[in-house]
Amino acid sequence: MSFTLIEKHEKDSRANRDGYVTAMQEMMAADPKVCHVDCDLYNCINTAKLEKEFPKQTFNAGIAEADAMGIAAGLAATGRTVFMHSFGCFSSRRAYDQAFMSCAYAKLPVHVLGSDPGVCAAYNGGTHMPFEDMALYMAIPEAVVIDPTDYAMINCLTKKLAASGKFSFMRMVRKGIVKVYEDGSDFEIGKGVTLKEGKDVTIIASGIMVDEALKAEEMLAAEGISAKVIDMFTWKPIDEELIVASAKETGAIVTAENHQVKCGLGSAVAQVVAKNTPVPMEMVGIEDRFGQVGAQNFLQEEYGLTAAHIVEAAKKAISRK
Repeated sequence: MSFTLIEKHEKDSRANRDGYVTAMQEMMAADPKVCHVDCDLYNCINTAKLEKEFPKQTFNAGIAEADAMGIAAGLAATGRTVFMHSFGCFSSRRAYDQAFMSCAYAKLPVHVLGSDPGVCAAYNGGTHMPFEDMALYMAIPEAVVIDPTDYAMINCLTKKLAASGKFSFMRMVRKGIVKVYEDGSDFEIGKGVTLKEGKDVTIIASGIMVDEALKAEEMLAAEGISAKVIDMFTWKPIDEELIVASAKETGAIVTAENHQVKCGLGSAVAQVVAKNTPVPMEMVGIEDRFGQVGAQNFLQEEYGLTAAHIVEAAKKAISRK
């Protein structure tokens, strides 16, 4: 694993979804057994490019996620590597039984994509705003569950998942988001990434919350508080070794996620901490609420998903040492 961290908090000019599309173009050109199954959302994630360039490897199931999952399973059963995409809410809640039985239980290499997770669904509102998608997939035995950070990570992990031969679920923000890593960075599934070293508290984040965690680290440093920052993009299998080492090193942990804290990243980290090295913990995330309509920055404030909220949680965790 090797990566280069970008120091400036700047939005990527590219659509985040294109990190996936460019990886698929490369893999589909090299291997005719790599396929993409979509749910009438070609234009939403730019996979119309795949349909045009690789019509025999791209399938549109229509607005029918359960059927799409069955198609993906059938393709995988014939020796193909399959990625299936829909809105995060529909590729999780709506097609869950088919994902569980037809794909995971059958041990087929289907890779499910859920786009615009959590508050990233923005103006699509509560019906399209999954705060529980990762929790559902973490409950499936042997599933790999990922919340990637940016374009570079999605591009890398799409290829890593294809090579893994395992059933998986990966979130994907569609539009341009803050760029955290340089292109070409390499990541290992199941291994967290230490972005900043610190001694007073550990902040463990994923997805859009990684940039918020980095901002929080700067805010805490200005007050003389040293924070370690970890990008825990793989929720399952989670990096227990890094969590335990960090708990021993800093003595306090804060998790930050664009997801329900119940059955989410906070819960997964807490299970590791409780078994191995109990330390004060605070969790920044969705607190047992449904989604609503709004701009993403408004929703992050509304649900407490900002650097300021992480700073507050870090101080509280430190005070409990």
